[in-house]
Amino acid sequence: MNITVYLGANEGNDLTLTEAVRELGTWIGESGNRLVYGGSKSGLMGVLAKSVVSSGGEAIGVEPVFFVERDLQYDGLTQLVVTQDMSERKTKMAELGDAFIALPGGTGTLEEISEIMSKVSLDHLNAPCIIFNHKGYYDGLKQLLDKMIERGLSTKERQSKIFFAESVDDIIRLLR
Repeated sequence: MNITVYLGANEGNDLTLTEAVRELGTWIGESGNRLVYGGSKSGLMGVLAKSVVSSGGEAIGVEPVFFVERDLQYDGLTQLVVTQDMSERKTKMAELGDAFIALPGGTGTLEEISEIMSKVSLDHLNAPCIIFNHKGYYDGLKQLLDKMIERGLSTKERQSKIFFAESVDDIIRLLR
């Protein structure tokens, strides 16, 4: 399975998150699944790719040309897909994915997983969308999705393929 993961190009300041990212990457590599991600060697993205590859797995990076020109790609990738811009990158990552995970990240991560949540809700993607709510990072997003249902602007059925995971073990259970 191709597992598309969205996460930060910064490492952040929580070492337990870095360790969780490494744990997820190791599982992806050892399980025979394939990582699809933004292609960077920086921050959490680099931690994830290195852990996948060092565990014997494959990592496909999808990176816009302006990042490649700045030499931000991870050199140990199985495959690097170069896109013209961020919009094309998002489209390609969605095309390649069989499952989607958002780990804690910045505004780019939020934008990317929001598009996936919308596509899943509209049945334009038949894939699980997993939000890794590490230490409550995405509590606000969960509350917002619940409020959408409460106010009649969405339904439980539309959000039925959006899952919140509290641990890497939860993510693995949802993917099996």
